[in-house]
Amino acid sequence: MFCDKYCAALREEDIGKSFKLCGWVFRRRDHGGLIFIDLRDRTGIIQIVFSPDISKESHEKAHTLRSEYVIAVKGTLRKRPEGTENPELETGTVELWAEELEILNSAKTLPFQLDEAEETTELLRLKYRYLDLRRKEMQKNFLIRHQVTLSVRNFLDREGFIEIETPMLTKSTPEGARDFLVPSRLNPGTFYALPQSPQLFKQILMMAGFDRYFQIVRCFRDEDLRADRQPEFTQIDLEMSFVESEDVIEVVEKMIYQAFKDVLGLELTIPFRKLTYDEAMNRYGSDKPDLRFGIEIEDVSEIVQNSQFKVFLDTLQKKGVVKAIVGKGLASMSRGEIDKLVEKAQSYGAKGLAWIKVKEEFESPIVKFFPMNILKEIAEKVKADKGDMILFVADQNSTANTVLGRLRLEIAEMTKVERKGFSFTWIVDFPLFEWDEEEKRFVSMHHPFTSPQDEYIEKILNMPPDAFSDPNSPIREAKAKAYDIVLNGYELGGGSIRIHNAQIQEKIFKVLGISDDEVAKRFGFFVEALKYGTPPHGGIAIGLDRMVMLMTGADSLRDVIAFPKTQKAFCPLSEAPSEVDVKQLRELNIKLDI
Repeated sequence: MFCDKYCAALREEDIGKSFKLCGWVFRRRDHGGLIFIDLRDRTGIIQIVFSPDISKESHEKAHTLRSEYVIAVKGTLRKRPEGTENPELETGTVELWAEELEILNSAKTLPFQLDEAEETTELLRLKYRYLDLRRKEMQKNFLIRHQVTLSVRNFLDREGFIEIETPMLTKSTPEGARDFLVPSRLNPGTFYALPQSPQLFKQILMMAGFDRYFQIVRCFRDEDLRADRQPEFTQIDLEMSFVESEDVIEVVEKMIYQAFKDVLGLELTIPFRKLTYDEAMNRYGSDKPDLRFGIEIEDVSEIVQNSQFKVFLDTLQKKGVVKAIVGKGLASMSRGEIDKLVEKAQSYGAKGLAWIKVKEEFESPIVKFFPMNILKEIAEKVKADKGDMILFVADQNSTANTVLGRLRLEIAEMTKVERKGFSFTWIVDFPLFEWDEEEKRFVSMHHPFTSPQDEYIEKILNMPPDAFSDPNSPIREAKAKAYDIVLNGYELGGGSIRIHNAQIQEKIFKVLGISDDEVAKRFGFFVEALKYGTPPHGGIAIGLDRMVMLMTGADSLRDVIAFPKTQKAFCPLSEAPSEVDVKQLRELNIKLDI
C-alpha cells in the first residue's frame, strides 16, 4: 500500500505518530523556508509541511509540485501552531511534517480550477469529467448516492425482497417513449431494444412465484432531454404479489423513511399525504405539485357569472371555467411586466390572462365590468390582500388548470417564496386513459398493464368497440389503480396494481386500438403467461437519480450521474455517439442512407 490512512482521518489524538498519505496536490504555498501543501483525497484535505530542516531532499522536490500532482508523503503528525488552525477543515488543528516525498504522477495545466467550477461552463466540466468528479461537492453527491443505494438494498432485503436481474437486450414494445434499438448480428434484419423499464419481466417474475422482487436497474429512453431527464437512468424497481395499492405504498414509505434517516439523519413523517389526481390538478394545476408552498388555484366561475365581463361569460356559456390565482405582493408590477406574464400564460396554452390589482381600490381595465360586491367576493375567495394581484384564466378546465399551475411556479419564483425541506405526497385515482388528439385514440395514462379500479372492470369488458374511438366516451371516467409519489414538484416514481387476468388485458389492448395481430406480435409471450395462474400483483419504480438529486440539493441530474449526457444526448468525455467502422455495419447487414 502506498498509504496507511485517508487524509481526513487524522485527528489530534494521532499527534506524534508517523503516517504515509496519498492524494492530489490541491494547493501549494511557498513561505520562504517552508512549503505548505494541501493534500486532498476523497475524504478531505490535510496540510503537509515541507521543511529543509526535516528533509532537504523532500523540500527540494516539493518546489516542483503543481496543482493535481499525485503524491505519496510520509511524516509525523504535529499540532498546528496557535492562530494557524483552520476550523473549516476536519483536520484543521493538525498538520503532517514531511520526511519522505514520492511524486507518483504529474499533471498538465488544468482546463479549469477545481475550486472555481461555478465559473466554468458545464460543457467543459463534462469534457473533463474526471477532473470535475474530484471536486468536494461532486464526491459528496456520489457518497450520498452510494449510501442511498446501500440503505435501499438493506431495507428491501430485510423485508423479504429478492434482487433479480432482468435482460438488457429485450423486445421492442413501442407504447410510450422511443426505444434505443440494437441490431442483431446473428438474426439479420431484427433488433433488440434496451429496456425503458423491466415492466413485463418483473410481472413475469410474479407469475414465476417470486412474490417480492427488486432491482436497482439501468433503463433507457430515447426522448428529448430536460434538466431532470437523461437517456439512461437508474430506478429502484420493485414488484409484490398478493397486494393492493396500500401495501405497496406502505413499503415504499418505509423504504424512503429509512433512506432519509440513514443518509441525511432526517426522520420523515409517515404516512405521506395523499391527493387524488383531480384534486391535485384543480388545486395546484399539476399532477406533481410542489407542496412546500401554498398558492392554490380557486374556481371563481359561480361568482363571475354575475359580472358583465363578456370573455368570462362566453367561456362559461361553452361549459368552460374561470379560475384564479393570487400573486402575493405583485400589485406593484408595471404594465410591461404584466404583459410579459400574459405572454407566458399564452405560451402555456391560455388565450389570454386577465388581472386585477388589489390596492386601496381594485385596479384593472376589466374592473368596470364587475360590481364592487363581486370584486370583494372574488378577493375573499382567493384570499387576496391589499398589495396582491389576482390572475384569471377563462378556458376549459384542463387548460385553465395547466396554465395556472405553470403560473403558480412563476409566481413562487418571482415572489421568492420559501421552498425548504422535503414535501412528499401520493397522487392517486388517476384516469385510466387519456385521449390522444393527434392519433385520435385513447392511450394509457400510465401504461397498458395498469389495472382499472374494480368498479370499472365490468363496464370496460361490456363496452362496445365504437366507444373506444369516441373522445367523449364514458370510458374516460374509468380510474386506475395507479399511484405516483411526488417530492418537491418532481415525480419521484410511479406504480400501479397490474392486470393479472388475460381477458381484461386483451380488452385494454382493444381500447388502445392495438389489433390482435399487433398484440400477438408485441405482447404475445406476456398474454400467454397470464393464462397460467397469475397472482394479483403490483409495484413501483422510483427514480434513483432524481431522488439523490433532491436529497443533495443538486441543480441537475447531471450532478448525480457519474458520466451523464448533454441535452443533445452527447457525451463530451467519450464523444459518444460516434460513427462506426463500415466493416461493423456490414456484419450487422446495415447500410446507411443519410
